[in-house]
Amino acid sequence: MNTVLKLLAGALLWLVTVTLLHADPMTRAEMGEYVMPPFSVGEPLNDKGVHQLLNSGGAEAGYVFETLPFAPLPGFSGAPINVLVTLDLEGKFLNVRLIEHNEPIFVSGLGEAPFHNFFEQYPGLSISSSIVVGTPYGDGSAVGPVYLDGVTKATASVRIAHESVMAAALAVARDKMEGLSTEPPAHPNRDYSEKLTWEDLVDQGLAKRHVVTNAEVDAAFAGTLWSDDDPEATDNPQDPYLDIWVVDLGPPSIARAVLSDDGFAELQNFLTISTNDEPLLLIETARHGLVGPDFVRNTAPDLIGANQDGFPVALRDSDLFVELSDALPDALHDGTAMILRTDRRLGFDPAREWVLEVIAKRNHGIFQPEVGTQVIEIPHVTDERFFSRPVQIKPAPPWLEALRNRQTDLIIMGVALLPLLALLGPGMNRFAAQAQFTPYRLTLLALMTVFVGWWGQGQLSIVTPLATLRTALDGGSYAFLLYDPFSLLIWGVTIIGFVLWGRGLFCGWLCPFGALQEFAHHIGRFLKLPQLEVSDSWDKRLRPLKYVVLAALVGVVFFAPSAVDKAAEVEPFKTAITTFFIREWYYVAYAVFWLLLAMVLFKGFCRYVCPLGAVMAIGGLLRGRDWIARRAECGSPCQLCKVSCNYGAIKKTGEIKYSECFQCLDCVTIHDDESRCVPLIIAAKQAQRKRAATATRPDMPDLTGGMEPAE
Repeated sequence: MNTVLKLLAGALLWLVTVTLLHADPMTRAEMGEYVMPPFSVGEPLNDKGVHQLLNSGGAEAGYVFETLPFAPLPGFSGAPINVLVTLDLEGKFLNVRLIEHNEPIFVSGLGEAPFHNFFEQYPGLSISSSIVVGTPYGDGSAVGPVYLDGVTKATASVRIAHESVMAAALAVARDKMEGLSTEPPAHPNRDYSEKLTWEDLVDQGLAKRHVVTNAEVDAAFAGTLWSDDDPEATDNPQDPYLDIWVVDLGPPSIARAVLSDDGFAELQNFLTISTNDEPLLLIETARHGLVGPDFVRNTAPDLIGANQDGFPVALRDSDLFVELSDALPDALHDGTAMILRTDRRLGFDPAREWVLEVIAKRNHGIFQPEVGTQVIEIPHVTDERFFSRPVQIKPAPPWLEALRNRQTDLIIMGVALLPLLALLGPGMNRFAAQAQFTPYRLTLLALMTVFVGWWGQGQLSIVTPLATLRTALDGGSYAFLLYDPFSLLIWGVTIIGFVLWGRGLFCGWLCPFGALQEFAHHIGRFLKLPQLEVSDSWDKRLRPLKYVVLAALVGVVFFAPSAVDKAAEVEPFKTAITTFFIREWYYVAYAVFWLLLAMVLFKGFCRYVCPLGAVMAIGGLLRGRDWIARRAECGSPCQLCKVSCNYGAIKKTGEIKYSECFQCLDCVTIHDDESRCVPLIIAAKQAQRKRAATATRPDMPDLTGGMEPAE
C-alpha cells in the first residue's frame, strides 16, 4: 500500500507542474446576446474584454465586461465564476448576468435558478455603495452596507460570486472612470445652523460670482465661422456678456440667507418631497440669460450643464418661484433667477468641487443658420461644514462575515468537539470499557449526522481538495476556503486527527454519510439480513480502488476541469446530506444504493470507493504513534480482534492497518475486557490455578514472583 501511495504522491507532484490556459474574453457578438435593448455593445476598449455600452442613439452609456479577466477567484469547484456586468457612466449596475460556473451545489444540487436569481439584486445599486451578502450584523442603525440575500446551503458560493462582481467592477471603474468617487455623497446637514448674511456668503465663497465680458466671448470664437456674428459684443467689448451667481441652497443656513421667508418655506416643502435632490440657485444679470426661448419649465436647461470629476451631472429645473431676500443687492433682484436640482443618488457630491457649464451660442446665417457654441466653465464648491456623510461602514472581509453568520454553529461545534476529543484521547480506554459503549457511539454519530451534516452542512467532500489543487495550478487565492468556516473547522480538527490517530477521527466519528452507513448496518443486523463477507483476497484487490478513483478525479482537474463537478458525484454526500435526497431520481438512487448495500456489506463505500477516504488515508501518514495497544499474543495465537473488526483493519499478525482504521474502538473494547480478551482470560485462568495450588500447598513458594503476563 505504501508503494501505491508513493506512486500517487509522485504523480500529483508531476501534475502540479502542468499549466492551464484561460479562455479568451467574449467577443462583441457573444456579449451582444446578453445585453438587452435599448442598449447594445460597442467597440472593445482594452485587451481584457471591456466594451462600450451604447444607448439607442449610439452614444456611449457605460461599459460591458466579464469578471473573469479581472477577478478569477476560484469557486468551490476550483474554477472561477464568470459574470457579465453592465455599468453606466456613473458606476451603477444596469445588469449582472451569470455566464459560466462549475459550483457543484448549483450544477446538480439546488439547480441553476437560485444562482441566477441572486444576480438579479444588483441592478440599480452603485459600486459606491457598501454591498455585502448576508444579514445586518448588530442593530443595523448605521447607514452603510446594502445587504444582498444569499442562497441557503450555498452562501460560500454566492460570496465568491459577489466578490468577483465587485472586484471586477471596481477595477473597470478605476481604469475607465478616472476620478470616480467610491465614497457615498454628502448631503446637507439639516441639524446644522449658522446665522449668515449675504456678505458672509460672498466673503466665504459660498455665493460665487463669475463675469465674462463680450471681449472674452469674442476671443473664444476668434478664428471660427462665428467670430463676427455678435455685433453687440464687437461694439461693447467691455460690457458683461455673462454675470452669474452660483449658490448651493441645500444647506438650510445658506438658503435662509438668500431667500425670503416665503421662498425659504417653499424650498423646504419641496425638499421634504424630493429628499435626494440638491437645489442649486443661479442668478444671471447680464445679457446671456439662463435659458433659450424654447425652454420648457421642469426640464433640463438648454444653455446650462454641469460636471463633476469629468462625469456629467444631470440638471433639471425645479419649477420653483424664486423669491430672494430683501437683503440681497438690487441688481440681483433685477436679474434672471432659477433653481436647478440634481439627484445626489446619481453620484453628485455637493461638498466636493463641481463645474457649472454655461453654453455661449452664436448663429451664422439667416436661413437655416449654423450654430456654434463655446462652453464657459465655472467651478464651485460649498464648505464641508454644511454637510454630513453617511457613516460608511466598510464591509467586513467575506471570511469575517461568514464567521459572524455561523458563530453560533461554530461555538456549539467547538463545545461538542472538546469532549469528543477527550473521549477519544486520554479517556479512550475508559470510554470503550463502558457497558453501553455501542449506544453511546451511535448517539454521537446521530448528533454528528443531524448537526454537522443536515443542519450545519459540514459534510466534507473531495470537492475541496480538488478545488485547492486547481487553485494551486492557477496561482489563485485560497480565500474561498474561509467562506465556509464551519467546514473549515471540521477540516482543521480532521488534520489534527491525522497526527494523533490517522484517518480514523473523521471517517469514524465526524463523517455524516459514514454515520448513515453505520446506522444502515445496524438496521440490517436487526432485520437479520445475511451479511456479505469479503474474502481476504478480494478485500486486498478492492482496497486500492479508492486511490484509483482519487487519481482519476485529479486527472479530471487537469485535463477536463469543467467536468469536475460531475465527476465528484461519485460521492453521494451531496445527495444524502446537502440536499436531503431532494434531487433527480438517479442521484437519489445512487445514494440509496450505497445505504442499502451497507445493510449487508459494512460501509462498503467508505472502504472501497470513497476518494475522500483515500485523501484521509494519505493524510493519516502524518500519524506519529501507534495508539491502539497490542499484546504479544495478538495475531498469534489470538485472532479475536481481527475477526471482530468490521473494517478489516487488522492484519493476521495482529498489527493495525492504520490506513484502513476507522477508530470504532471495538478492538480497544476487546483488548481491555477481561471476559473477552483471550490473553487476559488465559492469564486469569493461570492465576486462578496458581492461587488454588497455593491454597492446597501453602508451603510451596510462588515461583512467578507475582509477575503479570507480558503484553
